[in-house]
Amino acid sequence: MTAHAQILDLKSRMAQSIIGQTDVIDRLLIGLLANGNLLVEGLPGLAKTRAIKAMAKNLAADFSRIQFTPDLLPSDVTGTEIYTQTEQGGIFKFSPGPIFANIVLADEINRAPAKVQAALLEAMEERQVTVSGTTHTMEPLFIVMATQNPVEQEGTYPLPEAQMDRFLMHVNITYPPVEDEVEVIRLVRAEEIAALQDRTKTEKAEKPDAIPQDAIFQARAEIGRIHVSDLMERYMADLVYATREPEKLSPDLARWIDIGASPRASLALDKCGRAHAWLAGRDYVDPLDVRAVLPDVFRHRLTLSFEAQGDDKHADDVTDEIVKLVALP
Repeated sequence: MTAHAQILDLKSRMAQSIIGQTDVIDRLLIGLLANGNLLVEGLPGLAKTRAIKAMAKNLAADFSRIQFTPDLLPSDVTGTEIYTQTEQGGIFKFSPGPIFANIVLADEINRAPAKVQAALLEAMEERQVTVSGTTHTMEPLFIVMATQNPVEQEGTYPLPEAQMDRFLMHVNITYPPVEDEVEVIRLVRAEEIAALQDRTKTEKAEKPDAIPQDAIFQARAEIGRIHVSDLMERYMADLVYATREPEKLSPDLARWIDIGASPRASLALDKCGRAHAWLAGRDYVDPLDVRAVLPDVFRHRLTLSFEAQGDDKHADDVTDEIVKLVALP
């Protein structure tokens, strides 16, 4: 099978476990193919964790889940030096933390204090962890997928803007339609029955035909060859630039935006746009690819003003307005 066929097979397998969240599955795959970290946000019970676990389950990759809690310490994430007695004497030996996996699920990341959230920064950006002056490199396939609930305020620690910007995309999960809700009931019921009938099934037994990691690397190489024209590059830059000088486009935008997107937004649009085009089976990026991923790229990078809140405007509303005002190439 080609890399494209294997990735589409992975998408099909994920869709069997996740009902009515096709866009979310696409965004998870784009993040995986673009080699970026994702922040997945949604109300409790909307299958945020389930979607990420469905991806890991069908990949030949190590999966690690970190449940973020207020009492978590940075060493609980990165690992620590442990004093070990040997025949030659006592030595300090590094014990890797759960961050050392291919796919890391940072569950409810906003429940942990800032010092624990900061422990992820180096791993997310540099793909390495430094403990006691020694640098430990992550695996070639490494991605952090963090979840958070938007409705919880007590006992939570909002992510600082610097860390938010390190996420390639901010994926938003909404309630499914009522028809899909019925399918969810049936799916979970069938899984519970199957689990009761086969209590001996192990996770390793579930991965005999998992998608190999080589398929991901081959896909990334093909995505790197996707053509991006000069006009499309300028269109992506114009969209980002519009968030920095919104007064040139609209008085309303100028009132709504306090701080625009960083250069990471331009890089994310390029990466995600190429991945979106590749998934669609094209070897070039068109405006529809950029517009498809634009809300996920801008959602966590725009700092809105109090006036925007007063006008009941959210990041997605501002992004829609930018799309209307920035000319197509």
